[in-house]
Parts: sequence; structure tokens; C-alpha cells
Amino acid sequence: MTDLELRPQAPARRPPLPPGPLRPRPGRRTPWRALHTAVLRIDAATPAERDRAVDVLRALALTGVVLGHWLVSGVVLQAGGHLVGGSPLGDRPGLAPVTWILQPLAVFFLVGGRVSAQGHAAARARGIGYRAWLAARLAGLLRPAMAFALTWGLVWLGLVFAGTAHETIGTLMWLAYSPLWFLGVYALLIAATPLVRKAPARIAVAACLLVAALDALRAVSGDSGWADALRLLNLPAGWLVPYCLGAVWAAGGFARRRHAAALLLGGGAVMAALILRGGYPASMVGVPGDTLSNLNPPTLAAVAFALAQTGAALLLRAPLRRAVTTPARTGRTHPGPQHRASPAQFLWAAVTLLNVTAVTVFLWHQTAMLTTTVIPLGLGHTLAGLHTSPGDPLWLAARCGWLPVFAAVLTVLVIALRDRDGARTKRINNRTIT
Repeated sequence: MTDLELRPQAPARRPPLPPGPLRPRPGRRTPWRALHTAVLRIDAATPAERDRAVDVLRALALTGVVLGHWLVSGVVLQAGGHLVGGSPLGDRPGLAPVTWILQPLAVFFLVGGRVSAQGHAAARARGIGYRAWLAARLAGLLRPAMAFALTWGLVWLGLVFAGTAHETIGTLMWLAYSPLWFLGVYALLIAATPLVRKAPARIAVAACLLVAALDALRAVSGDSGWADALRLLNLPAGWLVPYCLGAVWAAGGFARRRHAAALLLGGGAVMAALILRGGYPASMVGVPGDTLSNLNPPTLAAVAFALAQTGAALLLRAPLRRAVTTPARTGRTHPGPQHRASPAQFLWAAVTLLNVTAVTVFLWHQTAMLTTTVIPLGLGHTLAGLHTSPGDPLWLAARCGWLPVFAAVLTVLVIALRDRDGARTKRINNRTIT
């Protein structure tokens, strides 16, 4: 073999590329770029026919409930070392209008009625029976609720064996378990969906009349035990009203804005009359020391408030939909895949993530607040806004400073419990929840 044959051959030169636009170098996959990609994927996975306003309304309602509980549910350390509940509403009646914003339960039931009515209609069209549909609907509520109840049951046993004061145990258990009443009522209304779909408007009127009759019975009979027992019927009847209106919405009702405006103005006027002339409390949540609560069970004033909230929610559909929808791009100079998400797409991704973890957030948000409250006590620290009386003039300002901490602890809990909602969360890249 000659030396020429042993010498490596020089690589052939590639012909120069024809003139044309420069090709951009592929960017590095930074966390920021990955975030944009995830947001774009969520937006692209959303069906075009989906009414995004429904999801935004549910997210706003959930946010209002969480913030409302965190702002009005105080835990006060007593001189004896035990904990009792407290609320700034008891010392500041002027804060009652704040509850008109931070008590959006009617919006929850409105959206729930719409979604359940549409889901039941779709199930019947596919030949799915009532039992199978109901089991599927309730499974997403009952499984997380049972896990939550079991966890706090173990906490209760630990507190009892540790010799914790009865007042402290009662306060913690009441605040932790308080969200469960909503899921119970919501499950009952879901079960009644086939009946609601037959005549939602008439059932809503009947439920309003029942609440009015039971309130009148309370006014006549006073504080008799049998009248209070009968008023428990207001618990499902009061929330049946916005649930039925959601079914009306699902059937194509409220197409005109004047119907929503009538609900807002009419419900608001009746609520104002009941508060100013009827002796009903101005606060839409319970206030320590008050003999009557608009929430437990719902009163006629709460039902009127629900009608006003329903009207406001329906009027906000279009602007909310626009806020989370990016208009289709036309006439792009450089066609190709989109790499940067718009603010509307980021907002929609946040709404979607909150919706797919809604049950977990609702169940555990009080636990996040209680965890933040108890840990400093275990370390021997008493902090303003956590353990001081809500009657303190600076309590509310200090409490607002703790909200980001509560949110951080809740985020950790949601991530830790993500497997309980895993089946739903895994579908986020395919579709958003219903």
C-alpha cells in the first residue's frame, strides 16, 4: 500500500447555499421558554367551541371563597393557651359590603348547574344511563373529600392523645371541616339534575317561595326548635335557585343582556329592601354574636343576593371570554409556529390550572391557613394577624400580609396531593375540565 493510499482524503467542499432568508438558530430551552411552551400547549388543547367564560367564572368564585375565608376566619390565642375562632366582621360592621364580593357561592352553583345540565344531556345522547353518569360526576368530589376527612380524623386523634385543650380541638376541626357542607349540598343538587332540567325556571321560583315561607315562619315562631329544624330545608332550596338558573343558561336562556340585567337589578333591589326594612343582616356570611346568619342556612336575602350575583356573572361573560382568548393572527410576515404566549394565554393557563385542582384547593385552603397558624405556636412565637384578636385595628393589615404565605402553603399542599386529582390533571394537555 502506497503513502498516497494511507493519507486521509480531504472532505469535499459543500456548494454554497443559494441566497435567501437567514435561518434562525434554535434557541436554548430555558425555563422561561419551557413555561411559554406549556402555556401554548394548554391554550392549543382547549376546544374552539368551549365557552371559556364558564371556567373564568368558576376560578373567580373559588378565589373569592379562599380569600374570604382567609380574611374573616381568625384564630385567637387565649390567655389559657387554647385557640378560639374570631372574625373582624364582629367588631367592624362596616366591612359587611366586603362580603358581597368575597361570598361568591351563587356563582359556583350557577356554573355547576350549567355544567351538570350540559353533561347530563350529552350523556343521554351517548346512551349513558343516569347511574353511570352520576357515579362519574360524584367520584371527582367524594374521593378527595373522603381522603380529606380521613386525614383530619387522624389529626383529631393525635390532638386528643396529646391532651390538647377541647377549645383548641373544636376550633381547628370546625375551621378545617367547614368546606365539606358545600360539597354535600352540591352533590345533592347534581343528583337532582335530571329533574332540574325538566323545568328549571319553575323549580327556581318554587325554591324561592319555600325559602320565603320558612323565613316567615321563623319570624312568626321566634327561636322555636321545630322552626329552626324546618329552616334547614333552606340549605338545599336556597342554592337550588342559582343551580336552576345554570340549567336555564345551558338550555340557551339568558341570550339577551336585558335578562341578566333584570336579575342583577331586581335581586339587588330585593336584597337592599330586606336589609334596610326586613331586619336581615347586611353581611352575606355569618358574624359572631349575630342571632341571624344569611348563610347558615341561606335566607331570602341570600337568595336575592344570589340572583344579583347571577345577573352580574352573566353580564360579565363577554369581557371575561375576551380576557382569556387570543385573537387569531392574520397577515403574519413570517409564518410558523408561535413560540411566545400572550398575556391572555397566560391568564387562561392559570384559570385552567385552578380549575383542574378546584376540589383540592377548596378542601385544603383552610388547612393551609391553620398550618401556617399552628407552626409558629409550636415554635413559641405569637404573631400579629395569626394569633391576635381580629378586634385589633391593625389585624386586617397584618392578615393581608399573611395571604402570600397561606397561598404558598396551599400550593405545596396541592402539589403534594396532585395524585388524588391525577386522573383529571393528566387530561390537561388534551382538554380542560368540565
